[in-house]
Amino acid sequence: MSQPSVLHHSFVLERSFPVPPSRIFAAFTDPAQKRRWFVESGHNPVEHYQMDFRVGGTELARIRLGPGTPVAGMICTNEIRYLHIVPGARIVFASTMAIGEQCISASLVTFELLPTAAGTDLIFTHQAAFFEGADGPAMRQEGWRKLMDRLSAEFAG
Repeated sequence: MSQPSVLHHSFVLERSFPVPPSRIFAAFTDPAQKRRWFVESGHNPVEHYQMDFRVGGTELARIRLGPGTPVAGMICTNEIRYLHIVPGARIVFASTMAIGEQCISASLVTFELLPTAAGTDLIFTHQAAFFEGADGPAMRQEGWRKLMDRLSAEFAG
């Protein structure tokens, strides 16, 4: 049997926030806030960003990869299509990521927001197919950990 050309991988991250689910949900629905924690890293200039947060809506981010990245100077494109939204409780989207013109992955992403006495527990599930040239599961998981840190910073202090 030949070697598969697609690598499948899933992981779950959990975070607790000291604010109600409505505040976390707003961090996904407000384009300026979402751009701040999800797209702008300070290391990679944003070339384009647009968001239409609704079932069937899309989100598109293009960033130029900065020095120190494996493909510095190339454009990374992340396209999202929102599949399921329960206000204040759940967001499910499908996404693709490309470097230049090459699609490197396709993912199904789920955010669950659970109210607690202290605020909100967020359960994040990422299911992906990685293609040739992909960053791979370890780098993707680390990238999402950093994004969760950036989301946490939105509610610090």
